[in-house]
This record gives sequence, structure tokens and C-alpha cells, in this order.
Amino acid sequence: MITMDLMAIDLAYGLEKLLLIGGIITVSLIVAMYTTYAERKVAAWMQDRRGPNRAGPFGLLQPVADGLKLFFKEEIIPLTSNKTLFVLGPALAMVTAMLTSAVIPWGSSINIFGRDVSLQIADVNIGILYVFGVVSMGVYGIMIGGWSSNNKFSLIAAVRGASQIISYELAMGLSLIALLMMTGSLSLKTIVQQQMEGGWNIIYQPLGFLIFLICVFAECNRTPFDLPEAENELNFGYHQEYSSMKLGLYLFSEYVNMFISSAVVSTLFFGGYDIPFVDEAALSLSLGANTVALLGFGALFAKILFFLFLFIWVRWTIPRFRYDQLMDLGWKKLIPLALANMLITALVILWLNK
Repeated sequence: MITMDLMAIDLAYGLEKLLLIGGIITVSLIVAMYTTYAERKVAAWMQDRRGPNRAGPFGLLQPVADGLKLFFKEEIIPLTSNKTLFVLGPALAMVTAMLTSAVIPWGSSINIFGRDVSLQIADVNIGILYVFGVVSMGVYGIMIGGWSSNNKFSLIAAVRGASQIISYELAMGLSLIALLMMTGSLSLKTIVQQQMEGGWNIIYQPLGFLIFLICVFAECNRTPFDLPEAENELNFGYHQEYSSMKLGLYLFSEYVNMFISSAVVSTLFFGGYDIPFVDEAALSLSLGANTVALLGFGALFAKILFFLFLFIWVRWTIPRFRYDQLMDLGWKKLIPLALANMLITALVILWLNK
């Protein structure tokens, strides 16, 4: 009897996690799809144009039309390429873009049929390390795609992308050490709960946030850090030889990365699912815990949308760096600033503890 009860509990737990994974992947893909539409609309607004307006009302079906176009384009694999790695590259880029979402707390718990269901796939106590581990794997998608194409332009772009990502990961990691000194935990859920009680981390770590945000732009290969896709120098970039949905996966993974990166920034520095200027405990007594949990998810989603708009705004405002300027910023500016921020934070913490 006890064994049957345990099996039922395990089955229900597995089902809720499976549904949560499916929901998060679906939301990520839909948001990424319509971020491409938003990018074109915002660019048009900034340049006094109309933007896409033919496919569906207000052009809302444009992402669907783009997806269908990529599906029906001819699939081409170069004869001299490494076919296995050529197929693996875009798949790896997409998978690593999605994996980070597993440790992000998308909201507090909701109660369904008497069960408390956490809106987080996995609350691991090393959530930050998991994020960095998955992000560091993203470089393989770029490097494998560029090398397996057997194209010199693609290879140069892949080497650029790999060196850029590795360089900016250092500054990103150092910028977070100061934050971890304050929180004392690597769990993203714990970091959110601490911010709900003591104020958002952006108040205490403005320099750490700025360094982290710049590094996020570089990790996502977004302007002004889009050197791996510098078409005026490298024809098209590391995915030059790709077509059809393999190209679509590379292009789409960039927007999924933007969405997940925005969620990570919101979680670490802006309270995650914390609703600003509201006491969630008092609100849950009047509205109910489930309603407050959904409002928290809405608050996190609003923060994510703001950062997605920031990604787009910067792209159509700032010109691309030269490669030497990009490396100079990463190694000579951001890393020393992150080290100084870490040292100052440690001294302040020691002084306050005394």
C-alpha cells in the first residue's frame, strides 16, 4: 500500500514537472518568435517606417510566414563539410539556449488539487553555477558550426565568437562574485526571496549589474558585440553555409538566449517574480495564493519584456565595435572593474559585520 502511494506521488510529481517544462519551452519559443516581430517593428518606429504589415492584421502573422519560409527552403549540406557536426552545431545552439530555463524561478508555488506546485523546474542549490555551465557550452554550437562548414569565413567568425564569449564570461563571473558575497547562496530562488525581504540587488550592486548586463549583450552576440556575424567583413558569419531550418535554429537560438538572459538578469538584480511596492503576504490573504503567484509571474514577465526592448533599442542605436575595441573593453575595462567591485563589496561587508 505504501509502495502504491509513493508511486502515485512520484507519478504526480513527474507529470507536474513535465507540464511545467512543456509550458516554459512553449512560452520561450512563442516569445522568441514574436521578439523577431518586435525587433522589426521597433526598428521601423525608430527609423520612421511602417515595418511588417502584410501578413495578418498589423503584420502579426509575419513570424509564422518567416518560419514557413525557412521550413520550405531547400536543405543544403556542403559536400566538403563534416556532415555529423554540421547538423549537430545548430541543434546544440538551440538546446543550450533552452537548458538555462530549468533553474529560473518563474513564480512562487500554486496550489492545484491540494498539491503545492512550484513554478520552477529544478531548485538546485548551485543554480548560478548551472547557468554558467550551460552558457559556456553555447560556444560549442558556434565553433562546431563554423568549423564543420569547411569555409574560411565561417571559421574566422566561429573563432571570433568563441574568443568573445570566453573573454566576457570572465567579467560576467567576477561581477556575480560580489553579488554572491551579499546573498550567501547560489540558489536563484533563495536570491529572489532575499530581495523580497531586503530590497532588490540593483540597489546594492549597480556596478555589478552594469558589468553583467554588458556581458549578457556579448554572450548573446547582440549589437554592438555582433562581430561573429559581421557581414561586411565575413560575408555572413559562422552560419554562412547553413540554409532552411538549420539556419533557422541558429537565428532563433539568439532570440531564445535574449529571453532567458532577460529572465536571469531580472531574477538576479530586479527581484524576479517580486511585485514592486506590494506586500505579497498581505495580498495573498485577500486575493489568494494562486492569484498572487500568477501576478508574480506577470511581474517577472514585464521585467523580461523591458530587457527585450532594451536589447532591440541598443541594436538600432549603437554601431558595431571593431574587434580590438571589443577585446579591449572585455579584458582591460570590465575585468578590472569587476575585480574592484568585488574588493569594495568584500571590504564593506567586513566593515558592516564589525
